[in-house]
This record gives sequence, structure tokens and C-alpha cells, in this order.
Amino acid sequence: MTDDAPPVLPHRDGYPWSIFAWQTALGDRVMQAQRNQHEILTAWERWLGAVNQDLWDRWVCRFGGGVPLEG
Repeated sequence: MTDDAPPVLPHRDGYPWSIFAWQTALGDRVMQAQRNQHEILTAWERWLGAVNQDLWDRWVCRFGGGVPLEG
């Protein structure tokens, strides 16, 4: 009598942990990329805020009658 069942592959103990380590490394890289994007965005927003404040100060000096109250 022959057994027609497919052969069972031997279990490799490190395989599930290597997949987990790979997924963890990939997730860490994605999170680092998002952190970098957030830092770039906040730096850009600070720059826009400074430009906006400068334009506001110039407008107040020109049309508002003098030096802005903040300085």
C-alpha cells in the first residue's frame, strides 16, 4: 500500500522569527521616514510663519501708522 500524501517539510525553527525580524525592520524604516517627513513639514511651517510675521510687520509699518506692538 502506498501513501499518496504530500511529503511534510521539516520545520525550520528560525524561519518565523526571521520573518518577524524583517517585518520589524521594515516597520522601523517606515516610521523613521514618517518622522523625517514630519520634521521637514514642521520646519517648513516655521519658515512660513516667519515669512508671514515679517510681511505682517512690514504692512503694519507701512499702512498701520508705525512700529508693530510686538517690537
